[in-house]
Amino acid sequence: MLIATGMVREARLMAASGATVIAGGGDSDRLERALDAAAHGCSLIVSSGLAGALQPGLVAGDVVLDGPDALIARLREALPDARVGQVLGSEAPIASVQAKAAAGRDGALAVDMESQVVRRVAARHGRPWLVARVISDDAGHALPPAALVGMRADGGVALGAVLWSLVRQPGQLPALLRTARDAERAFAALGRLHHVLGGIGIGRLDLGQLALDMR
Repeated sequence: MLIATGMVREARLMAASGATVIAGGGDSDRLERALDAAAHGCSLIVSSGLAGALQPGLVAGDVVLDGPDALIARLREALPDARVGQVLGSEAPIASVQAKAAAGRDGALAVDMESQVVRRVAARHGRPWLVARVISDDAGHALPPAALVGMRADGGVALGAVLWSLVRQPGQLPALLRTARDAERAFAALGRLHHVLGGIGIGRLDLGQLALDMR
């Protein structure tokens, strides 16, 4: 199993499953090259990590699944509370309430910055794909500027950029604290999600037939 994510912290949570995990750090071109190089021999390419909600009713910690119907049906047995629907992959953060509403107008449940890359790589290599994401910010919550500069190109935390953003706009502190609180809830749920995926042996399932069921 090959997993694409954004942040190093996400990657560490997933690496315990024995999968190959690549943190993109928001650079889709670099992520795509890395996934292409690692895709040979993998049975499933996964986009996982945190995501922003695009629809009301989704809250921090909720699991959202997108992928081939046969695989989703298998996962729903272990994750009955997960929401199933489209996860939009975006080349840039979708941060404001208005932008989230516009992005979700066609029904997408959530947005991340890696799923579009995973779908392209999976199509090129003839592999099934899966999106397994955890909501970190709801549709009615705008991400503050400091949260948008908080990731380095390698997926690590850009602490200096966050602090400088706070110095320039100290009024965003309450929103940033809420974002951090919701992210901690999401990280805990992400750890549980990958514990479940490891428990059902998602990387060891016979996924050959799923190559014909990709959408």
